[in-house]
Amino acid sequence: MSDPETRPMAQLVVVDDHPLYRSGVIRSLAESGLFEVVGEGASAAEAVTLCAALKPALALVDISMPGNGLTAIRGIAGVAPATLIVMLTVSEQDDDIMAALSAGARGYILKGVGAGELITTLSSILDGESYVAPSLAARLLVALHAQPPLVAGRTPFEALTAREEQILKLVSSGMSNKEVGRRLDLQEKTVKHYMTSILQKLQARNRVEAAVMAREHWRS
Repeated sequence: MSDPETRPMAQLVVVDDHPLYRSGVIRSLAESGLFEVVGEGASAAEAVTLCAALKPALALVDISMPGNGLTAIRGIAGVAPATLIVMLTVSEQDDDIMAALSAGARGYILKGVGAGELITTLSSILDGESYVAPSLAARLLVALHAQPPLVAGRTPFEALTAREEQILKLVSSGMSNKEVGRRLDLQEKTVKHYMTSILQKLQARNRVEAAVMAREHWRS
């Protein structure tokens, strides 16, 4: 992880329909000196509008809010693909966690977290890591292993988004993350985030294995 003290302040938006809680989060982030809160809202629609206009590095979003946080994830991904989406919520439901991560969230944080831990976690996500609250992670793994196998005739490639498929095709042609970023006008860090999601969906151990799988899949 890079040193948070040397990183430029990261811009983010905070979207939660509880004004008092939202104000507390914003204050904690601002006081850290590491984040600049450039917008706040209380609904999925406002989350998408803010991200479309501001293109923040991070969007901190609740699940249980008007319009639904899961809808916000998909909307933000469409208008600001480089924005990293992090859920900050009270929901510990397996379905919510898996749906959020599958939709593209890079982190799932429970609202009981302290200010210091929240700041550390957001910093690690900016550095390319993913995060699920430790109290939920073990249970999530059990739930994932309990999922039924793919329907006959379907492949993991069908779980890729259009952008992930585009990136994987470039990687499988031999491009580095930096070259892919230049081709698609994305930051190298953003390409790395996409590759992390691709590896998870394909259950590949590394980019080389993913590239081989991709070449075999698209050749057939």
